[in-house]
Amino acid sequence: MSQSFDDISAQLRRRHRKSARLKWISMGALGLAGLFLVLFFADMLSKGLPAFQQAQIRVTIDYNEDAQRMGRAALEPEVTRLVSRTFERLIPVELRENPELLGTTETRWVLADSEVDQYLKGHRHKLSEAQQATVDALVEQGRVELRFNTNFFTTGDSKMPEASGILSAAVGTVLTMLVTLAIAFPIGVMTAVYLEEFAPDNRLTQIIEININNLAAIPSILFGLLGLAIFINFFGVPRSSPLVGGMTLALMTLPVIIIATRTALRSVPDSIRHAAFGVGCSRWQVVRDHVLPLAMPGIMTGSIIGLAQAMGETAPLIIVGMVAFIPDVSASFTQAATVLPAQVFTWAGEPEKAFVEKTAGGILVLLSILIFLNASAVILRKKFERRW
Repeated sequence: MSQSFDDISAQLRRRHRKSARLKWISMGALGLAGLFLVLFFADMLSKGLPAFQQAQIRVTIDYNEDAQRMGRAALEPEVTRLVSRTFERLIPVELRENPELLGTTETRWVLADSEVDQYLKGHRHKLSEAQQATVDALVEQGRVELRFNTNFFTTGDSKMPEASGILSAAVGTVLTMLVTLAIAFPIGVMTAVYLEEFAPDNRLTQIIEININNLAAIPSILFGLLGLAIFINFFGVPRSSPLVGGMTLALMTLPVIIIATRTALRSVPDSIRHAAFGVGCSRWQVVRDHVLPLAMPGIMTGSIIGLAQAMGETAPLIIVGMVAFIPDVSASFTQAATVLPAQVFTWAGEPEKAFVEKTAGGILVLLSILIFLNASAVILRKKFERRW
């Protein structure tokens, strides 16, 4: 049955309206996602940027005999309750290590208590009216200032918010990622090379490929349970160590590296392989000297993205105990350590209000590292990628 021109025109108008609705719905979804992203970053910046400043007080320390027993006795009465307790504990230690300080006085800038810091930043605090008046007077005298918080980058965790930092977690992250890279990268690349270049296409390899794809999609906490059962309970690897954390994350990263490597190997044209075979190269020589060098940019990109994903994981590391209180930097792969995501998780559960900005500050540092790693992967791909 033939259609009239008017019927055809009506159908075209309906199609165009549907296409326009789909376009606007898609744009709306994209805009909504962008809005949520902007709100997320705005919230993190507003809460996290204050963590990079810390209140400090200029005090006069009297190294007298009472100071050997109790640090508070060495400080001026008006600032005794305003100074961080972490500094007060250092005064007797300083006198034991340097007895010549006894009988002398010294003026220096020291950490203020977290409540003073919160008061200066306009946040909720627990200072009394008398303490607020004292802080205001010290501010007018130029004895209280908000300064760049170097302790945030040079110290480890602490029960005192003003003294907490990310150094121990950052070192633990580096050690854990080194173990992850040392295990996941060579095993993942060699597995992908075998499956793609050497393995026969039979039922066994098909089952292996299906399982690798499934492993890349299962919840990460299951890898933590696997690491707890195998590495800690069976092999006796030290709990809470970068070694067990790196091995657990390596299990999680392996499928990502294998899939990325196989994709990179497939992108190399078969004509390269045929040309190498034509001049008498063996299969291993073809893979080693021709295929792998050409596929390496894609392999590196996939590996960096896999490591960035592993760096942001918390659930599997909680299972293997890497949420411990670690005030000091780990000196080896077998000592107890924590990582940045676990440190953020720990701070988020602290009751003190000052830990809120520490949590957001740690998130900003972690986000900066992850954005840098993903940007590096994109740059490497753009720079070294070959189009055939």
